[in-house]
Amino acid sequence: MAQAVRRVTIIGASLAGLRAAETLRSRGYDGALTLVGDERHRPYDRPPLSKQVLDGTWTPEQTFFRQKDGYDPLALDLRLGVRATSLDLRAKRVTLADGGWTDYDRLIIATGARVRTLPGIVGRPGLLVLRTLDDAVVLRGELERARRVAIVGMGFIGLEVASACRSRSVDVVAVELLPVPLAPIVGPAVGEMLVAMHADHGVDVRTGVTVTDIYGESRVAGIVLSDGSRVDADVVVVGIGVVPNTDWLEGSGLTLDNGIVCDGAGEAAPDVYAAGDVARMANAWHGDFPRIEHWTNAVEQGVHVAEQLLGAPDRGTGFSSVPYFWSDQYDRKIQFIGRARPHDEMLVVDGSVAERRLTALYRRGDRLVACLTVNQPRALIKYRKLLASNPSWDTAVADVTRSGH
Repeated sequence: MAQAVRRVTIIGASLAGLRAAETLRSRGYDGALTLVGDERHRPYDRPPLSKQVLDGTWTPEQTFFRQKDGYDPLALDLRLGVRATSLDLRAKRVTLADGGWTDYDRLIIATGARVRTLPGIVGRPGLLVLRTLDDAVVLRGELERARRVAIVGMGFIGLEVASACRSRSVDVVAVELLPVPLAPIVGPAVGEMLVAMHADHGVDVRTGVTVTDIYGESRVAGIVLSDGSRVDADVVVVGIGVVPNTDWLEGSGLTLDNGIVCDGAGEAAPDVYAAGDVARMANAWHGDFPRIEHWTNAVEQGVHVAEQLLGAPDRGTGFSSVPYFWSDQYDRKIQFIGRARPHDEMLVVDGSVAERRLTALYRRGDRLVACLTVNQPRALIKYRKLLASNPSWDTAVADVTRSGH
């Protein structure tokens, strides 16, 4: 199949898009390869944006995956700062916002996601989000002058922004709709641990409330909450989740349902593949079609679809991966492997929530479904391998007994 494919186009100069391009070349594909990205920057790493870039320990340039001349070996037709506007499956053509287009024999869509915004709220200076490198540069500049920041949404991005703000001695008020932040993902005990950790570092945490309005004319001056209180702030950062970038695919014929639905090969339609935050790829480990917004998932799916596109020997065996993510907050590294649900049972097998250094396993029925560690990275490596085998709970407990934790 590789010899028959002469033109591959990748829409999305993202982590998944870049890994797909690298994999195509490393597997021997020598045809035309076009990489289109709507940002003006070369592909860059997103996790440092809310960590090293915000706290000032990295320059923006340190987030780039490759130096400018590092793209020469990939022999890319690299088109940056241009957005895809439509897809014609029959003609095998993607139309671009600059009036141009790109044709393909095989297409990989890795357009990622964009941030949600507060409904009904008009944008203005000081009302910020954090998703792109440009967002991070603007927010970092604001933090150099701000005295007080309000963060709307206590997901991992919001909590990491709070940590970066406190490292700069900026006062922080963090607002969250849920009674316990992140409880649906990590469980109430760990969610409460995170709240206490941030409170100990001086964050004013307010849960169970929403933002009803933002005040300030020429720029933001604060937020109004559903309990009637007002929070003055020089900067407001909104972190309430993301939306997959599929608007340009409406009417294309692809199945769109909170992302691009595709099979275990990553194929959404004949000769069209999807990977990364935008993809709902069949995952044998899950047993369903999850859309996963994790760094490792983007890497794995980018590699997977490139190999499948070229006719990998294991084509048809499908994609199977255990989700993994991490978060750095203050002096704690939080790592999570698997997929927990709100009512899963959590068992701490080493350390404790009180000391904020622990390993915890999550049980659903008779299965081990997830593992969380806080400042215990070696334990995570072990349980990641165990989870991949889809073990029973008894097997997991026996493993804990043998290893001493």
